Amino acid sequence: MRTRDAGTGGRCGTAGRLLEAAMNGPILALRGVTKSYPQGGFLDRLVGAASRFVALDDVTLEVARGDVVGIVGESGSGKSTLASLAVGLTRPTAGEVLLDGEPLAALMRDHAAPWRRRIQMVFQDSSSALNPRKTIARCLAETLALRGVPHQAWEAETVALLGLVGLGAETAPRLPHELSGGQRQRVGLARALAMKPDILIADEPVSSLDVSLQAQVINLLSRLAVDLGLTLLFISHDLAVVRTLCSRIIVMRQGRIVEDGPCRDVLERPTHPYTQLLISSVPRGIAGRRTAVAAAATGAAG
Repeated sequence: MRTRDAGTGGRCGTAGRLLEAAMNGPILALRGVTKSYPQGGFLDRLVGAASRFVALDDVTLEVARGDVVGIVGESGSGKSTLASLAVGLTRPTAGEVLLDGEPLAALMRDHAAPWRRRIQMVFQDSSSALNPRKTIARCLAETLALRGVPHQAWEAETVALLGLVGLGAETAPRLPHELSGGQRQRVGLARALAMKPDILIADEPVSSLDVSLQAQVINLLSRLAVDLGLTLLFISHDLAVVRTLCSRIIVMRQGRIVEDGPCRDVLERPTHPYTQLLISSVPRGIAGRRTAVAAAATGAAG
C-alpha cells in the first residue's frame, strides 16, 4: 500500500511540477522555425532546377502569458506565415511550435479539439469568414456547438458574446451584408471569443477600416485582453496602431526577426537599420507624436 501511495504521490508531484512549469513558462514558443515553399513548375523540378521560397527563416521567439505583442514588417516579411504556423493552419518545414511547452504537432495529432479551442484567429477581411447566407446568430451558434454549449443556451450565449464586443441583441438576426465593416469585424471577434481562447491572433484586423472604426476596434481589443486575460498577437504594418495597443513589438524582414523588445523602446530608440527605415517612412513619425489613429483611440477611450 505504501508503495502504491508513494507512486501515486510521485506521479501527482510530477504532474504538478509539469503544470507549474507550463504556467510559468511561455504560453507560445517557436524554436528554430523555418517555412519554405517550392518554386518553379513540374519541368523545373524534373531537371532539378526548382528552388524554394523561404517565407520564415530560423525564427525563435517566446510569448509570455497575457502579453500583447505587435508583429510588424513589410508585405512578404513573414508576419502572416508566422501567424498561420502559430494557429496550426500550416506546419513548419523545420523547427517546432510549442503551446505551453508541448509540441503543437503532437497536440494536433492527439488532442486536436482542445488545443484548437485555445488558439483563435481574427482575419483582415471578416466578411470572407462569415457565410453570407447565415444570420449572425447562426454563425455564432455553430461555433458554440463546437465548444459543446447545449442548444438551449445558444441564444443567451450569443447575446452575451455580442455584448462583449459592443453589439446589441438586434444584430443576431441580421445577415453579414446588413452590417457595416466595423460591425462585421466585431462579429468575427465575437466568434473567435466564443471558443474561450487563451491566445488570440489578429492578422491586420483594422487595415480595411477607417480611422474612427480602427480606434474602436483597437480599444476593444485592448479592453478584452485585460478583462479576459488574453495573450494577443497583433499583426500589422501600421506602427501607430501597434504603439497604441501593444507592450512588445517584433519587427520582421525577409522571414527573420530583426528587432524585438518593449514597444516604446524599440520605436523611440530603434537599433536595426530596417526598423529605423520603417519609422522614418511614417509621414508624421510616431516617436513622441500622436497620429490620427492614436488620437482617435485616446478620444474613444475617454
